[in-house]
Amino acid sequence: MKKIVTLFAALTIITFLSACGGGEENADAEEKKTIRFGATSGPYSDMVTEAIAPLLEEKGYEVTNKEFTDYVQPNKALANGDLDANLFQHKIYLESFAEEHNLDLSEVIIVPTAPMGIYSSEYKDIESVETGSTMGIPNDPTNLARALIILEDEGLVTLKEDVDPLRASLNDIVENPKEIQFVEVEAGQLPRLVDSEDLSMVPGNYALAAEMDLLSALALEDMPDDYRNRVAVKTEDLDAQFAKDIKEVVESEEFEQIIDEKFEGFGKPQWMKEEE
Repeated sequence: MKKIVTLFAALTIITFLSACGGGEENADAEEKKTIRFGATSGPYSDMVTEAIAPLLEEKGYEVTNKEFTDYVQPNKALANGDLDANLFQHKIYLESFAEEHNLDLSEVIIVPTAPMGIYSSEYKDIESVETGSTMGIPNDPTNLARALIILEDEGLVTLKEDVDPLRASLNDIVENPKEIQFVEVEAGQLPRLVDSEDLSMVPGNYALAAEMDLLSALALEDMPDDYRNRVAVKTEDLDAQFAKDIKEVVESEEFEQIIDEKFEGFGKPQWMKEEE
């Protein structure tokens, strides 16, 4: 009888522990059905709420989206666990920020991104640009390099043959046939220069914030994927089911259809072009 009582007690303990373990697993499963996104206010926050979240909700997720007004807090919030994913940055910024702040973050997938463009209230096309025209350009190295590549693509300048396209500067210009006079300002101020200067280079996010029509640009950037925004998560979550599901919905035809309808002018990443 003593052995039977002992065996019964042992089985009871095992059953209790198994039930507790199962409860923890169920709790974890439920937690993973909530995805806390973060994005900078504007088009990428809109992309989360209008394109990504609805498709994730169809998969049974509850999606929240926190808007940020700076480019520092979204990565810090992701790293400390306040967010599960964010969407606001390109590869160069993600990698440099993570290295500088010792964060372990990784990209999940590249998304369509608003390109930089050449805008003007003076000219209707690139061919009309006159000698001596003034042009607003960004004064930060990353956006300046992008601007110079666009200018070279449009035949307005020629850069050194061996220049790194991600690090081009005004010193790398070897030909400027239109003798364009460059006015360097902070990128966020460039929409204002569309009217005060002959031309202005405006990054897509700032153009949209100023309610500019991307399709009104004289030329739009053929953006390298390194400059396109991406969904990021903590590296330890790359293989988590929620990260795989984010990637799956972004790769879906439904997502691309929403982009085509609501995000006109956004440049598609290479992976999306290859599927067309």
